[in-house]
Amino acid sequence: MALLVGDPEPWKLIGVAIVAAGFALRLHPLLVVLAAAITTQLVAEVGPLALLAQLGTLFLDNRFTTLPIVLLMPLIGLLERHGLQARAAALIRGAANATASRVLFAYQLVREVASMFGLAIGGHAQMIRPLVAPMAEGAARRKVALLPDALTMKLRAHAAAAENWGNFFADDVFVAIGPVLIIRRAFEDGGVDVATQTIGWWGLPTALFALLLGAWRYRRLEREIDAAAVAAGAAVVAAAAAATDGSTGSTGAAR
Repeated sequence: MALLVGDPEPWKLIGVAIVAAGFALRLHPLLVVLAAAITTQLVAEVGPLALLAQLGTLFLDNRFTTLPIVLLMPLIGLLERHGLQARAAALIRGAANATASRVLFAYQLVREVASMFGLAIGGHAQMIRPLVAPMAEGAARRKVALLPDALTMKLRAHAAAAENWGNFFADDVFVAIGPVLIIRRAFEDGGVDVATQTIGWWGLPTALFALLLGAWRYRRLEREIDAAAVAAGAAVVAAAAAATDGSTGSTGAAR
């Protein structure tokens, strides 16, 4: 303890503890990361003006990543207010062969193919929340009219996972985007000379395995939906039988 008090260096890692504690308590991720950053800067004896300057520099350096999300948020909110989610769910409910597993697998497949060529067509705010998750829920409600809350949350989690898997496990295939160049730079720093094309080809098996593993996970989810449908049907039959028995008993008593 005396070492920690006398030496300020270990306290600079307090941001890691704040992030771990915030995520464990399921606090807002953005607020947790911001609090960890500010705390770390204060422990490192960085003044408020220097802290604001660093935040502004980081925002400007990453503006091409953050601005599309920030600018799209009002548009997505406006579309949701006018029934985008309800229309997406109704569209899927009208499809003959649509299931939740097929919706999620199709999106992950399209996302992977797009990521292989460096095309950013998805995103949690742009696609998952307003379109993919409501479509998967609409397909599930064709089997179970009243989805349990736990199953609804699991559907949404799988929709978010389809975005993550389709993006992160396939963008190493295309040789002209950032991740492949970062990997090559890491090899060069380690004294290993490797071609970018080689890195791309080795990323292809990972993308295919992620797609197959996703298909397996979505199939397991579909089985849970089928089990919930069977349970709901059994509950309806039991309720109908109880109502019939009750009406029969009342008729017999009247006679």
